[in-house]
Amino acid sequence: MRLTVFSDYSLRVLLYLGVHREGLATIGEIADVYGISKNHLMKVVHALGKRGYLETVRGKGGGIRLRLAPEAINVGAVVRITEADTALVECFDRSQNRCPIVSACLLRGVLADALEAFFSTLDRTTLADLLKTEQRLVPLMVIAAQRRRRIVGLAASGQP
Repeated sequence: MRLTVFSDYSLRVLLYLGVHREGLATIGEIADVYGISKNHLMKVVHALGKRGYLETVRGKGGGIRLRLAPEAINVGAVVRITEADTALVECFDRSQNRCPIVSACLLRGVLADALEAFFSTLDRTTLADLLKTEQRLVPLMVIAAQRRRRIVGLAASGQP
């Protein structure tokens, strides 16, 4: 199973905000750290805000921050709301299934068990669990943002 970019970015936003709990962060800051599109992040932030995970503050000096404590943010719940389709194979969707062996095939059950195990692991994980390496995450985020700004600056100046 591969998570969508939307789920990936959602988890990255939560991680960033989890290690930057003082004050407000901006979409631009988060985009700089991860090297991802501000437009995609705006959609992610909007969706997480609508679901109650984030608080957004508009206007000059505005930004975003976690609305919930990291201990209250369940990773399994986040992935479930950000993944539109968790059907691993065609036979998971009865209305779309055209597989001729479905009535005797055991693969569907095995894959269903695997998907349940995947979500069971995520359900036991909170954002707080993912922040246990916060002291290592913060410097890596700072270095990534500095590197990205330097690359963008070099590109803008025409230097190799």
